[in-house]
Amino acid sequence: MYEKLMEIFYQNANHEQAMNMAAYMKNNFPFLGIPKPERASLERAFINQAKKAVVIEWSFVFRLWDLPEREFQYCAVDYLLAVKKLLQKDDIEKIEMLITKKSWWDTVDSLAENITGVLCAKHPELIESHIFKWAETGNIWLKRAAILFQLKYKDKTDTEVLSRIICKNSNTKEFFINKAIGWALREYSKTNMEWVKLFIESSHLHPLSVREGSKYIK
Repeated sequence: MYEKLMEIFYQNANHEQAMNMAAYMKNNFPFLGIPKPERASLERAFINQAKKAVVIEWSFVFRLWDLPEREFQYCAVDYLLAVKKLLQKDDIEKIEMLITKKSWWDTVDSLAENITGVLCAKHPELIESHIFKWAETGNIWLKRAAILFQLKYKDKTDTEVLSRIICKNSNTKEFFINKAIGWALREYSKTNMEWVKLFIESSHLHPLSVREGSKYIK
């Protein structure tokens, strides 16, 4: 099934589209040229089958991650989303490896909010053992994941955790960090606008973070 999936992807490569997609991603990765809707269609049977699994096949995930074309990393993320209910506490180490390899916002953000967020909701102790360490690492993508992992928590957001992580990373000119801080604040403002307003007013944040975080504040 896995070999067939990879074969199907290669059979549907589009060179012209690949060049455009690579350019959009600053030419950080080669592409096959398969847009998301088409990719979803090509992998649908595989994803439906994956949902019946009882364990996550991490060897397959890392095999996809090692392939050069970016669509294979997207497929790996789609697979993990399909089996996220099977995530185990120790999988945080594997997720960290994915975040730090072939890193860019397109995979990191989904791994943060849709995978890490789910795992930390099941095992909150991972916040202390891993997420706070990510927030203080020298890797900007682990930092970004730490900032964004609660993005879908809404009223379950731990504001002490959010505040601590943001404050650890607010004194930077790094675009991807400041953008993530603003995004996290903007999203939480939909749930608790007053908290976000007071936090922004009382914190030393980059103008980008303030602008993004204040978008919905009246």
